[in-house]
Formats: sequence, C-alpha cells, structure tokens
Amino acid sequence: MGIYLNIVQIIVSLSILAIILSQVKEGGGGLFGSAQSSVKTRRGLEKTMFQATIVLAVLFLVISVASVRFT
Repeated sequence: MGIYLNIVQIIVSLSILAIILSQVKEGGGGLFGSAQSSVKTRRGLEKTMFQATIVLAVLFLVISVASVRFT
C-alpha cells in the first residue's frame, strides 16, 4: 500500500506545482509574487484555481501522514 501512496503523493505534488505556477497575476505576479498587497476579490477561473490549490494542499498533507503511518 505504501507504493501506491507514494505514487499518488507524487501526482498530487506535481498538480500543486502546475496550479501554483499557472496562477499569474497582473503586474509582475506568478512565481515570485507582486510588491502590491492589495485585497482583491477572486472570480471565475482564478477562484477555482485558488480553491483547487487549497484542496490539493490538504490532500497532500493527508497522504503524507497516511504514507508515514502505513509504511
């Protein structure tokens, strides 16, 4: 079971990486962020990608704990 958890963990981590790198914002954003710290309302695809990032991060944490526990 440990090998399957490792494979799923790799897939989830690559998905997190792809989503984070594709979240480019106006005015210099994306990978290194922006100097501005204004509060902005997320809409549409940006909101969906933000929520997917949170879900994948929580899933990664759960799989990491399960991987340590069941290995």
